Amino acid sequence: MEYHTYDELIEKVKSQPRKARVAVAAAGDSHTLEAVLRARDEGIATPVLVGDKAQILAILKALGQDFPEDDIYDQSDLSKAADKAVSLIREGKADFLMKGKLDTSIFLKAVVNREHGLGEGGLMSHFTIFQIPNYHKLLVCVDGGMVPYPSLEQKKAILELMVSTLLDLGYDCPKAAVLTCVEKVNPKMPETVEAAALAQMNQAGEIKNCIVEGPLSYDCAMSREIADFKGYKGVVPGDVDILLAPNIHAGNIMGKMFTLSCGAKMAGFVVGAACPIVMTSRGSSAEEKYLSIVISAAAAGK
Repeated sequence: MEYHTYDELIEKVKSQPRKARVAVAAAGDSHTLEAVLRARDEGIATPVLVGDKAQILAILKALGQDFPEDDIYDQSDLSKAADKAVSLIREGKADFLMKGKLDTSIFLKAVVNREHGLGEGGLMSHFTIFQIPNYHKLLVCVDGGMVPYPSLEQKKAILELMVSTLLDLGYDCPKAAVLTCVEKVNPKMPETVEAAALAQMNQAGEIKNCIVEGPLSYDCAMSREIADFKGYKGVVPGDVDILLAPNIHAGNIMGKMFTLSCGAKMAGFVVGAACPIVMTSRGSSAEEKYLSIVISAAAAGK
């Protein structure tokens, strides 16, 4: 199976027998609270809030929303709020984590703390999924948020994390394109050499439960017609699920082009930790935060 729209994904989450609980670190932010309250009201997830209680209550009052005060943990210090939210996950009081109004560096420091964090000893990556108006299904574009210049082994790990996440969401055999600017291996372009190596790993069974092709240009990956014109014979073009960018800059630029210039809807969360972690920008809209809760709840409730 595959998802064509976020509406399909929302219906999946609503049908789960148990609502996942989300611990929100530094929850005193109107967009964040709008998103978590919408998720609560629509039966997506149950929020637990950590942060400056007076500030949170003031925002809730301005939004005209009620919230049980027992589910608000008062902590005005941002670092301690992040630590507390992480501890709620470790204590089994929440199923996934969300960043509110605090710097990513403070948030991640609590997440990766060796003694009390949520790391599992492997690579963490940012799973980002888009609903693009002129594409027929949801599309994963990685990694534009976590790994700056991934090595070949890190690219392999990112692919495996993306595939595992899609399998958890119900996909059968995701199709991945390792993006470069050409479709042929060129020793002077190491990205093409690594793309071919990843495709070979997939063919050899080292990267499982998916189809990986590369090197592959973006236009070929997205269009069967263009791939046919260029003489590319793979099965990924026109039906790709995962676009693996060569570095964080390419992935980040591609994602922002989708949203700002193409009208795409975006959601994302960090994978590779002990639970899904919603880590949107402080400037993200309430809708992006809400959709990120949806995808994280789907993964947490697998």
